[in-house]
Amino acid sequence: MSYGTPPPTDGPYGPQPPYGGQSAPTHGSATTALVLGILSFVICGLLGIPAYIIGRRAEREVQASQGRLSGEGLAKAGWILGLVSMILTVLVILLLIGLVTLGTITSDGTFEGSGY
Repeated sequence: MSYGTPPPTDGPYGPQPPYGGQSAPTHGSATTALVLGILSFVICGLLGIPAYIIGRRAEREVQASQGRLSGEGLAKAGWILGLVSMILTVLVILLLIGLVTLGTITSDGTFEGSGY
C-alpha cells in the first residue's frame, strides 16, 4: 500500500452503514395504540379496549418484521395503558353498583320503596 492510495473501507467486519443512517419506520398502529391508551386513561376508559387490541397486534407485527419496523415500545405502552384503563373502568363500575346497592338499603335492613 502506497502513500497515495486510500485505506480499504470494508475492514474485517464488512461495510459499515453511513453515519446517521436511516432507522426503521415506526409502525402506524403502534402510534395509534399509544394515543388511544393515553386517551383511555385520561378521558374515557372504554377507549382502553381498542388500545389493548391494536397495541398487542402492532407489537406482534413489529416483532415479526425482524427490524424492518420499529415502535414495539410504543405499542407495548399503548396496550398497557389500555389494560390499566379497562381495569380501572371495571373497578369504578363495581364501586358505583355497590354504592347504589348500599344506598337503597335503609337502617332497619329493608329496601327503600319496597313497602315492607
